[in-house]
Amino acid sequence: MNKEERANILLVEDEENLHETLKLNLEMEGYSVTSAFDGSAALKASQEEYFDLIIMDVMLPEMDGITVIENIRLDNNDVPVLILSAKNAGQDRVLGLKKGADDYLTKPFNLEELLLRVDKLIIKNKKISDKDFAFDTYIFDGNTVDFKAQQATLKNGSTVDLSKKETMLLKLLIENKNLVVTREKILQSVWGYKVYPNTRTIDNFILTFRKYFEEDSRNPKHFFSVRGVGYKYID
Repeated sequence: MNKEERANILLVEDEENLHETLKLNLEMEGYSVTSAFDGSAALKASQEEYFDLIIMDVMLPEMDGITVIENIRLDNNDVPVLILSAKNAGQDRVLGLKKGADDYLTKPFNLEELLLRVDKLIIKNKKISDKDFAFDTYIFDGNTVDFKAQQATLKNGSTVDLSKKETMLLKLLIENKNLVVTREKILQSVWGYKVYPNTRTIDNFILTFRKYFEEDSRNPKHFFSVRGVGYKYID
């Protein structure tokens, strides 16, 4: 993974020496690391920024790691989570995985094993995120979108050129038709890592799509904002 595409990791660990050791080693591997030292800060960070992976301690101040994971999943955030825990009983491992963790590593752990698991979870997540789009053109309601040419032929026969970001957002929404795409997912997929336009920027793209593709832009049939959650395309 080159520097521009390096994965973004949220490291949640309240024991400072261990936290610094892990952060240093992850950064030496080329990852970008954001730190949180308690459960509340971890949950807030997960809601404000896109991460490729969260490394989560269980025993944390303010809110324990399992509760943080539950809340992350309630937000429909499917970021991979690797639990680090001193609890090594079978039922603790099962509980963590049941509540939404993707992997579970008990303390003390081998650093090389941790780095291998981190790498595998990030690669797996990237493959899912980057699944191939099945077609280069898409037709709906008399409109034709040509993703390769970055162009759309509208119902009235006129042609509009689409910017790269318009094309990427349109593609993402159509790939997930009839589902809400979260703002975080849009930011990661369209704007890339650590670049955060405000919500109004995305709203303006949706308004543009309505102007292009809807018969009545004030009463849309296809492009919707879902307040506080994200955006949706309905076929």
